[in-house]
Amino acid sequence: MKHVLITGTSRGIGFEMVKLFSRAGHKVLAISRNLDSVKALNLENVTTISCDITLEEDLKKIENLLQLYWKKVDVLINNAGAILNKPFKDASIAEFKQVYNTNVFGVAGLIKITLPFMDAASHVVNISSMGGVQGSMKFPGLSAYSSSKGALITLTEMLAEEYKENGPSFNVLALGAVQTEMLEEAFPGYQAPVTAEEMATYIMNFSLTGQKYYNGKLLQVSNSTP
Repeated sequence: MKHVLITGTSRGIGFEMVKLFSRAGHKVLAISRNLDSVKALNLENVTTISCDITLEEDLKKIENLLQLYWKKVDVLINNAGAILNKPFKDASIAEFKQVYNTNVFGVAGLIKITLPFMDAASHVVNISSMGGVQGSMKFPGLSAYSSSKGALITLTEMLAEEYKENGPSFNVLALGAVQTEMLEEAFPGYQAPVTAEEMATYIMNFSLTGQKYYNGKLLQVSNSTP
């Protein structure tokens, strides 16, 4: 049984991962601002905590829970994300910061408080996007989102280098289009080739075994080119 911490669990890929890890017998700490959907599952080995990862006081709540009850984290999946679909000229700096606060600074803050509970065998999996990969196809309106996901890729590489002697391992998955509520909100009517449950299954399997083969690596999880 692994101790697995997942962010962004109220819907989409994160919600599906909670179910999959629980069914597989792992202990899950499900983090999101809205707890209703996960609580409704009524899963015994799932703990929920309401948290906005952009707020230091909310991150402190997670730190306290880890200190008092969990004592260890085997897998951290930074799945929470914010998206803005707006032309660059119309996007305010405040909107840019909001995206970065969730996709970069919130991730960094959560990793900081989680590291003391991880060891050399632990695995941090950051969820990025193909839009953040150099040379990939880019889409107008996603300047804040894609650039923040690019920053997350580089952050992952840097942390893997800093902690390569004693762990944990750090890897980042750049996802292609997945049929989630977030995708529907950003691109109404678009049909992605992969379901949230299918991608959740892939991420779960990678998070449990990927650290044996990879560290500091970007893996592109997309069936489209470039």
